[in-house]
Amino acid sequence: MGFFGAKEGGRALASLVLAGLLAAGCQKKEEAPKHIIYNGPLLETDNVVTLLSDSARLHIRLTAPLEQIFENSDKLYPKGVTVTFYDKPGKNIINTLVAKWGKFDNANQLYIMRGAVKVANVPEKQLLDTEELFYSQSQRKIYTDSAMFVRVQTPTEVLTGNGLTANQDFSRYGIHQPKGVFSLAEAQRLGK
Repeated sequence: MGFFGAKEGGRALASLVLAGLLAAGCQKKEEAPKHIIYNGPLLETDNVVTLLSDSARLHIRLTAPLEQIFENSDKLYPKGVTVTFYDKPGKNIINTLVAKWGKFDNANQLYIMRGAVKVANVPEKQLLDTEELFYSQSQRKIYTDSAMFVRVQTPTEVLTGNGLTANQDFSRYGIHQPKGVFSLAEAQRLGK
């Protein structure tokens, strides 16, 4: 037999292998590069014009200086958006929605518009001013949060209050919490 007995030699060899593994395990391992998740837009389009039609009749026209489309099909309009609604034949403008910022939430088929939002019903000569507005494409209605201040101007009067629900062409609407009704002349005099 050699220097160590068979039993002792096996233990010594096992100890050397274990020490080698421990020494190798203590070395700093190179880390795999971390995956960076990109949450930004997949597509950006300048000066976008989107036309929605049915049976070759124009129903809605959306224009924006910039449209950003995301992976979940949401669309962002960071430089403003205008949505124009047309009558059934697709010839005459019925209503327009204008905002400084907009977003289309694809999952809910909902447009969210913010910043000096203006709605104009052309035939009725009605104007709505508010800071945030929602347009539900599936329900064909526009509305605000119940706490959102709204101002509606008709050819003869100005109505103010909080919260509004209307059909998409703004021909029928209701203010949730009316605050005041003023004649047009009185509203201009009072700055309403």
